Amino acid sequence: MSRIGKAPIPISKGVEAKIEGAVVTVKGPKGSLTRRVNQKMDVSIEDGNIIVSRPNDGKEARSLHGLTRTLIANMVRGVTEGYQKTLLISGTGYRAVQQGNKLVLGMGLSHPVEMVPPDGIEIEVPSPTRIVVKGIDKELVGQISANIRAVRPPEPYKGKGIRYEGERIRMKAGKAGKAAGR
Repeated sequence: MSRIGKAPIPISKGVEAKIEGAVVTVKGPKGSLTRRVNQKMDVSIEDGNIIVSRPNDGKEARSLHGLTRTLIANMVRGVTEGYQKTLLISGTGYRAVQQGNKLVLGMGLSHPVEMVPPDGIEIEVPSPTRIVVKGIDKELVGQISANIRAVRPPEPYKGKGIRYEGERIRMKAGKAGKAAGR
């Protein structure tokens, strides 16, 4: 039995969950999320908890059990607390600016890179070297953060570029100088 899959998902105060067939809808103080889960999974609401169970012990059902429970738990957490990722910019002349709801990155390219966040995502630039991506959908926050990082990923020699907060860059040794005695 999946240890993750069999754990109930508590529905906190102010959160309303609705299950219609294979569609799970969760509404909370920060917004509403809807997701279609695999039809092989049985999702139900019992005693203020969402319970995910599998019909059999087949390989596919076992692999979907924990995944389905985690996706629904992320929805519940998203509508109550929300998610955020912080990106750090390092490198001379590299900077981020917020113009309205648009993010403009000056990353040493021939032109500034402009990014408009989709609905449900909020981008803040507290300083020119720090970008905060916020939202209620964990997948979307992660994808937008990855898109921003992909503009200029950190390089391994000087560490310049855009990286996640807490991400460690494995630095490589630079080119060795001329050998002595030559």
